This record gives sequence, C-alpha cells and structure tokens, in this order.
Amino acid sequence: KDVRINIVDTPGHADFGGEVDRILNMVDGVLLLVDAAEGPMPQTKFVLSKALKLGLRPIVVINKVDKPDARTDEVLDEIFDLFVAQEANEEQLDFPVLYASGKEGWAVNDLTETNRQNMHCIFEKIIEHVRPPAVDREAPFSMLATILESDPYVGRILTGRIYSGHVKVGDSVKVHTLEGKCVETGRLSKLMAFRHLKRESIEQAVAGDIISVAGLSVGNVTDTIAAPEITQPIPAQPIDPPTLVMTFSVNDSPFSGLEGNKVTSRMIYDRLMAEKERNISLHIKQSEEKDSFEVAGRGELQLAVLIETMRREGFELSISRPRVLFKKDEKTGARLEPMEEIQVDVDEEFAGTVVEKLSIRKCEMTDMRPSGGGKTRITFIGPSRGLIGYHGEFLSDTRGTGIMNRMFHAYALYKGEIEGRRTGVLISNGQGEAVAFALWNLEDRGIIFVNPGTKVYEGMIIGEHSRSNDLVVNVLKGKQLTNMRAAGKDEAVRLTPPKILSLEEAISYIADDELVEVTPKSIRLRKKVLDPVKRKRATRD
Repeated sequence: KDVRINIVDTPGHADFGGEVDRILNMVDGVLLLVDAAEGPMPQTKFVLSKALKLGLRPIVVINKVDKPDARTDEVLDEIFDLFVAQEANEEQLDFPVLYASGKEGWAVNDLTETNRQNMHCIFEKIIEHVRPPAVDREAPFSMLATILESDPYVGRILTGRIYSGHVKVGDSVKVHTLEGKCVETGRLSKLMAFRHLKRESIEQAVAGDIISVAGLSVGNVTDTIAAPEITQPIPAQPIDPPTLVMTFSVNDSPFSGLEGNKVTSRMIYDRLMAEKERNISLHIKQSEEKDSFEVAGRGELQLAVLIETMRREGFELSISRPRVLFKKDEKTGARLEPMEEIQVDVDEEFAGTVVEKLSIRKCEMTDMRPSGGGKTRITFIGPSRGLIGYHGEFLSDTRGTGIMNRMFHAYALYKGEIEGRRTGVLISNGQGEAVAFALWNLEDRGIIFVNPGTKVYEGMIIGEHSRSNDLVVNVLKGKQLTNMRAAGKDEAVRLTPPKILSLEEAISYIADDELVEVTPKSIRLRKKVLDPVKRKRATRD
C-alpha cells in the first residue's frame, strides 16, 4: 500500500546480544514474537528489556496458536507481567496483540475471527502503531554502520540505516568512530538496498532507508559514515561485556595437518581478527608465546558457532575448557562473578533431581510453578561457571524431555568452590586404530566415545571412566589367534554403541587439563600433556 516496511530479524539467544544491541539502533518499533504454548522465555525477556530501554513500543504477536497445547490467555497474562517487571511505561504497556500461525500463514486481530487467510493485519498494525522514522532529509548525509560483511568482488560491505540527508553512488564520505575520530575518507563505489528478499543495486537513497555501501576499506561496525561537513558521530548503544573466555591454540597432536589445510597460528589469528571486525561483542587477546589466543564472548553457544564455522572453513584448532571472567568490586575489592537466570521446563517427576543438581552448583531457586501438560517451570539464579558442562547431565536426568534456557543476569559476589566433573577418563596408551575386541573388554570400565577402526594416539581420550580417576588403557590390542580358534570368532563381539559427543558437548565436558581437538572431519578429546610420564610429573608440580 505504497509504504515500505523494513523487517530486521534479530537472534533471540542472549549469547548473541551484541547483534541485538546493534540492530536495535536502526529500527523504529518491534514485533515481540511469543510461542502460544511455551510463553515468554528468558531470551524474550532479554530482547524485550533492550527494546523497552530505547523507548520502542512493541507489538505482541502470539504465534503457534494452532498448537494443541496452546494456552493463549495465560501466555498473554505472562507477557503483561513481563512488561511490568521490565518497568515498561504506560504507553508501552498499552500494546496491541495479534494471533498468528506461521506454519499455516495467517494472522488475526482476534481469535474469534474466522477469515484466516493472510498476514495483512500485521502490516496494517505496523503502519498504524509504529511511528515513521524521525529523520531530516534536507540535512547532510549520515548513516550508522550496523553489520559488516566481506565480498570477494566489492570488498567490505557495511549495512546500516541513513539518519539524515540523501546519498548516491560516487559521493565522498568520511568515517568517524564512536569517539569522534575520523579514520577514513573515500567514495562510495556501490549502494545496495533490500527489496523483497533480495539485495539489489540502487543509484541513490534517502534518510530512513536501510542500505549497504561498498568502497570503504577501514569503516567498521558502530562507525558513522557521513558527508565531509559532518564531524560528530551518531551515538550507538554500548555493547555488554563478555562473560566467558576460551583459549584457541594451534593443533599440536600427532594427527595435526592430516584433515585441515589451515593449521598455522598466523592463519588462526587472521581469521579471529576478521571475526572480531564483524562481531564487536568478541574480545581477542594473543598469548605471549604467539601460538594461542584468548577469545572472550557472551557464552558457550556463541563461541561454539565460531569454532564450527572455522572447522568448516578448513581450520584445525585446540580448544580449552571455558572459563568465566571475574571482576573486582570497585568499592570493596570483593571478587565478583557472572550470574545467570536459568529457566527449566521439566516433567514433575524430574523436578526434585534438577533442583538438587543445581543446588550443588550454587544455584538458588527463585520461582516454581506448573506450566501445563504435566510440566513444571522452575527459575534459578546461579553462577555461570557452575553451568559449564551441566546441559548433558540435565538431559540425562530428565530423559531428554527437559528444556533449559539461560540468560546473563548480573555480576554478584563469588559463590565459592563448585565441584567439577565427578568421573575420570579413559586415555589411549598408543597410536593406531581402535580394535573392537579391546573396546569390548573396556565396556565394564565406563562409557566409550569411539567406534572400532577410529584412529587414536597416545594421550587421546577414548571414553569416560566409571570412577573418579583417569585410567590409561590399550585400545589397540586384538584377540590372540591360534590354531585352536577360528579367525571368524571375532565377529561375535557385540559392542554397545559409543557415545559420540557433539562440539558443544565436548567443550563443556572437558576438564582444565584437557583439550578439544577440532578439525574439518573430526572432534577429538585429548589431554593437554600427551606423554603419561610428563603428565604425572605435571600433576605433582
């Protein structure tokens, strides 16, 4: 209807909060999407709090109302309570509500409506409820860069919203950082805008448009791209600090370089620097030895996505156990640690086990209520370091039916020591291929992580020990054959299927003296010190 609406999708997960912070700088309103059965989740609370602080007026869309376990009225009450808890003003509390089924492709203003054919009412509500952009089209050109991409043909592409004026291809611009320092002067070689689901080249754009520009070599996220006469940068939202750090190092295992083609510290460093440009919520510091890098981010998921992307690009890495970043109280000098709000939905029969396990990890229960369908929703506040490695145990305790969501809460006083992994590991004593007969004999010792025929090396972790100590084992030993036994007897070995760890599970499983070896084809667990004699000496020291 002659109105252009730019729709920008943000990630809901708190680990990607840096992207939410940036994207909110270029929108005039928000659609808050809530599941009709699950209701508001911690991620909902996270993105809503950011939007309300900026004074945006949300439109609530309750999606999946066609689900058999939908509880629309209860969810609407929970949403209102969430707005009140986030200190929304009266204008924000008077939010419009729409009901939708994305799967069936319709949305309505009221569930009593029978004409459920399309999504038109959402667009009409946006035009009615969201204020048009407050921009000055007569002023000199200025835009705030929000997203950075790289293209092999046109170079750096910066996407953002034009705050004032107009721009066309070939215009001269200056790039200013948030501090007001001019870092680059250049010409815009290409302008692109989003039309439907494609990005198309355009000749000019005006204030209010969201566009992508090319031709700059230094401009970065949060920088202001403006006409030469403008000297003041556009203010941007501050980015929340990282809470978790991992060490990325060169893969120095015996299998180094066999599966990947990017194995040197220089290649890893260049790739991490390129990622830091795109994702300003990451902090990267190089070690004194120059062969490892401290990568700090919002959470395990954010860093696991980066690692997975790198391994698909051909990198080989060694990853350490995640560690939380502590702070000091400026007034008292007390040690502070990051705390998280944990929300779990579990069957009633498993609620006691979950409460007990999280209490051991220094988590405090703040709320417990039924959430429908025989499930209980429990909310905790607990230290981030206590949750590292817990998710796998949580799924086992709830037999795969539990749902856990986490979100950064605040920094609070250090909670004291937390018990780590209770079990040891099974470690290979040699290099070769794992033999089915040897693995079969080791099944009584614990849970096996590798299949027969998997290549192993000395110091590699091949399973979890059933006791608390580490055990060095021989997985290369085959069955002794004599003229009294037929070679076909080995076929009778019946192995329990091994537990194959995903990247996220491996990262959260390892202890402080262990590493995850990541290659394009494999994810292996290993000890930091591969030689058993040196490892024993290191534990004594």
